Amino acid sequence: MPDRAETVDRIWERDPTVWTGADEAKWLGWLDEPRRMRERVGQLKAFADGVAADGLDTVVLLGMGGSSLAPEVLRRTFSARALHVLDTTHPTAIRALEAELDLGRTLFVSASKSGSTLETRSHTEYFWKKTGGKAAQFAAVTDPGSQLETLATERGFRGIFHGEPTIGGRYSALSPFGMVPAALAGIDVDALLASGEEMADRCRRGEGNPGYELGAAFGAGWSEGRDKICIADTEGGFGLWAEQLIAESTGKQGRGLVPAPGESPDGTDRQWAVPDLAGPAALGGEFFRWEFAVAVAATWLEINPFDQPDVQAAKDKTNEVLETGKEPALEDDSSIDELVAQAREGDYACVQAFIPPSDENDRRIAQIAGELRSRTGCVVTHGYGPRYLHSTGQLHKGGPNTGLFLQVVDDGGEELAIPGKPFGFRRLIRAQAAGDYASLKERGRRVARIHLEKD
Repeated sequence: MPDRAETVDRIWERDPTVWTGADEAKWLGWLDEPRRMRERVGQLKAFADGVAADGLDTVVLLGMGGSSLAPEVLRRTFSARALHVLDTTHPTAIRALEAELDLGRTLFVSASKSGSTLETRSHTEYFWKKTGGKAAQFAAVTDPGSQLETLATERGFRGIFHGEPTIGGRYSALSPFGMVPAALAGIDVDALLASGEEMADRCRRGEGNPGYELGAAFGAGWSEGRDKICIADTEGGFGLWAEQLIAESTGKQGRGLVPAPGESPDGTDRQWAVPDLAGPAALGGEFFRWEFAVAVAATWLEINPFDQPDVQAAKDKTNEVLETGKEPALEDDSSIDELVAQAREGDYACVQAFIPPSDENDRRIAQIAGELRSRTGCVVTHGYGPRYLHSTGQLHKGGPNTGLFLQVVDDGGEELAIPGKPFGFRRLIRAQAAGDYASLKERGRRVARIHLEKD
């Protein structure tokens, strides 16, 4: 068991040997981000005031994974109805969002750390064309020197906000990737950051350190075989953000903690985690507490919590499918019955749904998850594709071979063109489904694919 005070001190000293001694020291900018971002609150508020003054009363965040999940949880937690988060490539969902919008009163925020995220760049081109290329209706959040920064500069976007290059996507909630959309949604970002800064101070302590205590529980539980983290539901869906943080940080080298929002903690392979949210502004502190906790837990697993070595696999397979110029068939493969028959003690099941996010589809996924839960006795997780590829996908491929993966697809709807691309959104999402399925099979994972039956 790692020494408490020594572990805390070494993390704050940026000592990479507390993990693996690789490049971890390069990715610890999140430790200082609450304080650093508080110095930019005035800039964020002035930008948001200018947007509102020009009559842009709706904001659409175009992002994936670390660029979309914190904004989505903030949107839900604060009931920010003027903020929409687009992190799907399903043409039906894109059309549905567009139908809701008054395009002339909407600000589009393209968010990508690398600046080259295929989904985000495709969304950006789509709405750039739809608005007639009105630069005053676009902003970018990206790392300095990225392709997206170049594009935004060339086109004269209304604003360009630089992320901190020493912060990885899943640790970016309290950086511009979370705070720019929050400010535009009218959320008190100073209160969020003050909560985060206070928690950062508490996470420096040897005793009474909330982040260390949570992380130590995760790590000790994992060493005892309790690798499923059952996260209590919150009104704002905190588990949606925590899923990526846990899965992408720890799911590698055949090890990993399996985040399971909303699942029962009753089981010998499970542990219970309750987000501590006394009020909406406490979300800032909770973001930091869980970030610190996962960094601590990684010292038990003896892995680098800041890399994602298996994420590229599905992207490469997607590109292979797209380069054929053909639309993948996505035929049914195996069945729920055959998948369930392969369940073993300590497994988890995962529903991977390449269908449009909606209340109705949430219900249908919940029904499928319920069937898997009752028939296997396993923890069941679920996510929409391609969102989960940027969230839990690392765990699925790089973590332990304990997953039962059920891919759910539909017919994709009518094609929707992506300006400047030889393929549209329908072909893209089908290629993403085919690519991930092939990647899982390549790694010897237990998989099945079914089509969603029409009501």
